[in-house]
Amino acid sequence: MRSNEVKKGFNRAPHRSLFRATGLKDEDFDKPFIGVANSFIEVIPGHFFLDEVSKIIKDEIRKNDCVPFEFNTIGVDDGIAMGHDGMLYSLPSRELIANSVETVMNAHKFDAMIAVPNCDKIVPGMIMGALRVDVPTVFVSGGPMKAGHLKDGTPIDLASAFEAVGQYEKGNIDDEKLHEIECNACPGGGSCSGMFTANSMNTLMEAMGIALPGNGTILALTPQREELFRKAARRICEIAKDELQSEKFKLRNILNEKAVKNAFAVDMAMGGSSNTVLHMLAIAKEAGVDFDLSKINEISKNVAHIAKISPSLSTVHMEDINRAGGVNAVMHEMNKRGEGVLFTDNLTVTGETLGDRIKDAKILDEQIIHPIDKPYSPVGGLAILYGNLAREGAVIKTAGITGERAFTGKAVCFDGQPEAIEGIIDGKVQAGDVVVIRYEGPKGGPGMQEMLSPTSLIMGMGLGDKVALITDGRFSGATRGASIGHVSPEAAEGGMIGLLQDGDEIHIDVDNYILEVNLSDEEITKRKAAFVPKKKPLSSRWLGQYRALVTNASNGAMLRSDME
Repeated sequence: MRSNEVKKGFNRAPHRSLFRATGLKDEDFDKPFIGVANSFIEVIPGHFFLDEVSKIIKDEIRKNDCVPFEFNTIGVDDGIAMGHDGMLYSLPSRELIANSVETVMNAHKFDAMIAVPNCDKIVPGMIMGALRVDVPTVFVSGGPMKAGHLKDGTPIDLASAFEAVGQYEKGNIDDEKLHEIECNACPGGGSCSGMFTANSMNTLMEAMGIALPGNGTILALTPQREELFRKAARRICEIAKDELQSEKFKLRNILNEKAVKNAFAVDMAMGGSSNTVLHMLAIAKEAGVDFDLSKINEISKNVAHIAKISPSLSTVHMEDINRAGGVNAVMHEMNKRGEGVLFTDNLTVTGETLGDRIKDAKILDEQIIHPIDKPYSPVGGLAILYGNLAREGAVIKTAGITGERAFTGKAVCFDGQPEAIEGIIDGKVQAGDVVVIRYEGPKGGPGMQEMLSPTSLIMGMGLGDKVALITDGRFSGATRGASIGHVSPEAAEGGMIGLLQDGDEIHIDVDNYILEVNLSDEEITKRKAAFVPKKKPLSSRWLGQYRALVTNASNGAMLRSDME
């Protein structure tokens, strides 16, 4: 066992003495040590109950003759951090989480890990850290929140609350209606109920084979979810107690190139958050997988979009997907398109191949998960755009487009999200415009803020199908509309988005993967010669360190190290 390094031999008597201080007995030193990576934090709806979840998991680990050691990571609630400088800390928190998992697991030589994430950057951060450690790991998330409902029964969620702000600004709803939406959008614990970033990542863990079936869709705080926690705990003990299984189920043996491609394919079929691109690029690099951004379009062409979930012009939520057959049903239906859509021979943490896992799955409600011959779109729900405005790529959630898939308009430029919010409210954006929000990339922000506030204002003010928005920042999974993010190179590194001026004509063609500004090469050269990127003043040492080390979005916004 890996843990023998800290618990066996006469020279480890001091180490055992310290373990005994935590309650261990003689018999415990012959058992596997299981790290329980918990993301309990009271400020996040998807996490405030995870202290009770870890008690369930640790109880099951002890029953199965292993020794659990719980440790915690930090977390940022993107919704609460949204629209102010707190959002600068969201994406950087992913790196802190990855580093903390690596630190605790390697410092104490635990044999295996069960990871309990749920929301936002916490899921990819834990996956990245676990890949560095590369011991057997089972992921089991806290579970999605129920959808909220208005008095008339209309389903709502967090996106409804953000868009209500724009409706209120426009005078389309009053104080009473705003308050009703506020009080009902998030009815209880769990990751926000639509296909936002948290639930996108929680479903992709099923596709990667690193979580059990139901991880992305079984509601939080239910008996069914508790049984999933116990099942996950039993499984990690089965692996950890068997030397051959411990070697076979090291995380990198499961989360490999096939798993990465499977994750992107399922993302396409379910219209996941554009943030998944950023996180999966980083996960791929941690897994040692060479995955270029352009491959996403190749995957998209082979995958039909068969599940449309809020906020993509839909009142469908994760509980509906669960009732309709879950992620397994989605994957089973996807696979009917033929070879190459999914790598069904890839191993999963439960011991079977992905193909074996999904072979008996079926759609239980074709209004929720469409049959492969009746898709919402014959291609996937994400696309990567290229052109002189995004030489290294930009990301659009095509599943969330509310207007035309080709758009040409005049640029209205804002140097940062606060300026954009003020300008949108003041009426500077009109039908036919392309909103440009720059200096919000990983380096420029720093921290690559989500743009849910401006996109929600645009939707709430009735401009969602009449304008487009481009940014070197990113979007919440709750964003919808013609919203293009992750523009790379970003403004802070001299990217073309920083050279744009009000009135420049921008052309977007999603189906042909184009994002460009209609300027001559001579004009672009002239602007570049005079361009000096802005650098925001900072008072935070952590954000200063992050800005100095972070790569752009096309590289997953990972931190550089001297290993590279």
